[in-house]
Amino acid sequence: MADYRERLRRPLNTPEFRGARPRSYERTERDGIVIERDVRVPTRFGFDLFVDLFCPADAAGPLPVLVAWTPYGKHDPAPLATLFPTSGVQPEWQSDLTIFEAPDPAYWTAQGYAVIAADTPGTWFAETDASYFSPREAEAHYDLVEWAGTQGWSNGKVGLSGVSYLASSQWKVAALRPPHLAAINPWEGWSDTFNEIVRHGGIPETHFWPHIQVRWGVSDRRVEDLWAMTREHPFFDEYWQSKVPDFAAINVPAYVVASWSDHGVHTRGTLEGYKRIASEQKWLEVHGGKKWGYYYEPPSIARQTAFFDHFLKGEDTELAEWPKVRLHVRERDGVAVQKPAQEWPVEGTDYRKLYLDAASASLTATAPATGSTIGYDPLDDLAEASFDHRFDAPCELVGNIALTLFVSTEAGDDLDLHVALEKYDANGARVPFIHWGTYEDGPMAFGWLRVSRRELDSERSTEAQPVLTNRSEWKLTPGEVVEARIEILPSGTRFEAGEVLRLRIKGRDICNYPKPLLYMRHEDTVNLGRHVIHTGPGRESCLLVPVVELPPL
Repeated sequence: MADYRERLRRPLNTPEFRGARPRSYERTERDGIVIERDVRVPTRFGFDLFVDLFCPADAAGPLPVLVAWTPYGKHDPAPLATLFPTSGVQPEWQSDLTIFEAPDPAYWTAQGYAVIAADTPGTWFAETDASYFSPREAEAHYDLVEWAGTQGWSNGKVGLSGVSYLASSQWKVAALRPPHLAAINPWEGWSDTFNEIVRHGGIPETHFWPHIQVRWGVSDRRVEDLWAMTREHPFFDEYWQSKVPDFAAINVPAYVVASWSDHGVHTRGTLEGYKRIASEQKWLEVHGGKKWGYYYEPPSIARQTAFFDHFLKGEDTELAEWPKVRLHVRERDGVAVQKPAQEWPVEGTDYRKLYLDAASASLTATAPATGSTIGYDPLDDLAEASFDHRFDAPCELVGNIALTLFVSTEAGDDLDLHVALEKYDANGARVPFIHWGTYEDGPMAFGWLRVSRRELDSERSTEAQPVLTNRSEWKLTPGEVVEARIEILPSGTRFEAGEVLRLRIKGRDICNYPKPLLYMRHEDTVNLGRHVIHTGPGRESCLLVPVVELPPL
């Protein structure tokens, strides 16, 4: 952790070192695109935003507008095929005008759009301080949308596009309802910074989150010190609540894209956003691939075009034929069948309990008649408890999964529980899945819980999705058995007869990729003594799984 704070102080983490040039308006034309750099856009706060504007040189009339709102630097083209060779992005899918996680101006101007890439307030060479997902940032974003919708070259219809931060920020500004915002396309963006990124199940995330502070925190002005605020605000208080959008206020048409593969970053937040927004015209797509590759691949670009052409140009497109929900039911990495649904969670889901039996290390449809326990050393990277269920008929699990555990620790006053679901084929071979945008060897699903944070939000929790308040700590005493409910993040997976679902529970990260690979890590543990899982009468630990039956698309 200290190394990240030190990097923030070094002169190398400056706009100059990171390739940004001082603000200076310039206008150029290339390949049929008029490019205006560092256009000033006024805000209600008295400072200006700086944007790059791309327009087709041969535009015959007013243009619909796509906006990409980024802290990563509008000056910095980002060829993902080079930056992340295993991202699935092919070099020909991006022009050299494409910045990180944003729409490609070369493609969209050729379709008759204006494209705006905007530096978020306070980043790079700035005229104000920087804050992230704050109310002020969202209001400045609103001002940009309204500016874009009222220029003489604009047709008054503005859309938002982009991945990750460029998606998460869409929730915040859409909740403010700028009149010229016509459509949003949140493509894998979290919606609750604290509960989805800062702490996983109450366990602090200690690698990706401080890394993001460095990636975003480049400016010649003051920058919100997210890592310091994380230490000062260990609970879900007003500070963190201010970064959560008012989903009920979002009524703009939305094409929301999530994945089963981005657990620990975007999966949960994107699905929660879709579920909670009030938009009458909304579509959800959930894939099992790599987020960047899926955003830029040609079929996805075609669907984005159909969506924006309808709402920003008023054209009839294939959108009329889309199901409300389409999702991938995966067989393994790179192999899936796309299926339609009408709702999320999927209509008609049959939630079934699989009971843990410590004596047989199994998951069974009926509760074990006798009690038993299994334990492990939570500080040993190789130690864990696992439970298997073999399917006797084909079965598809799609949706939220919940784990109820009766647990205790032999020493200390708390436990960190790391949970994963794995698939094994009928011959006993582990089946891998795409994970975290670049990896191809992940589990099918993850869950986490710091047991002292087990208090549930009674208004938001359901049987299939326990939601933590993250506002209290309920410590344990050695040997005390407590009931803990763990949210396992949504997934969509098919099992054939004879294949096995394995539940893994341990005190350390399930995946532990070597540093310096960018990945989520949880190195600030509270574990001390041996963990014990209790099963049987009165202590019926169980896994609730969502069984669905859907036709192919």
